[in-house]
Amino acid sequence: MTICYFTATGNCLYVARRIGGTLLSIPQLMKQDSIKISDEAVGVVCPCYAGEMPMMVKAFMSRVYIETKYFFFIYTYGMGAGEALAHAKLAAEAAGLRLDYANLIRMVDNYLPGFEMQNQMDTLPGKDVEGQLERVCRDIRERASCPVATTPAVKAKMAMYKRMLADRILKKDTAQHYLVNDQCTRCGVCAKVCPADNIAVTEAGVQFYDRCEVCYACLHNCPQNAIHMKQEQSTVRFRNEQVSLRDIIDANN
Repeated sequence: MTICYFTATGNCLYVARRIGGTLLSIPQLMKQDSIKISDEAVGVVCPCYAGEMPMMVKAFMSRVYIETKYFFFIYTYGMGAGEALAHAKLAAEAAGLRLDYANLIRMVDNYLPGFEMQNQMDTLPGKDVEGQLERVCRDIRERASCPVATTPAVKAKMAMYKRMLADRILKKDTAQHYLVNDQCTRCGVCAKVCPADNIAVTEAGVQFYDRCEVCYACLHNCPQNAIHMKQEQSTVRFRNEQVSLRDIIDANN
């Protein structure tokens, strides 16, 4: 089994590890001229952003050639997932794949403009993440199927979420509006955890380009808590406790 994953604060990497198999980083795969994956079972694990998949994952699905008998798609999310499963099904079909199984795992939401992080972390016991993971892992082991609807009504909701959320939130210039305070030591961690190679750190400071994935990896993983957003609800930061900073760097650098 092969799992392609996208992670910023560790949730999806943890989920991918729990499912098992060969793990492939989508940011690293996207640096290849061609992407071909062949295995008996192949899955994608990624976060849900603004009711759909991250921009890089969408680009990955448009480029990858997958040969498999069983294809699955797992999202992590915090508050809501909109019609993310329908996005996965349509992306799979466009790639010439049948989506055999899709599911959601509710975890901590790292969306700083919307949530106070400590409050989000305090909700973890009630979300029963391990129970959710056990059910998903069992389903995948047993090659369960799970139909996903893409009816006209669902597509209308997808268009609504796109107008209300994705078009407003998922913008490539987002990081250019981040604030870096004087706690910054120019250690370069922000550049190393960025999956889009969107950050340069020099003696003059931190520079953000226009390839942002709006994943908040730089904000949450900064050792000095030096990167901020004007509209953030919290100065508290989050990384999955089962995943190290080194793991994030290895996945995204």
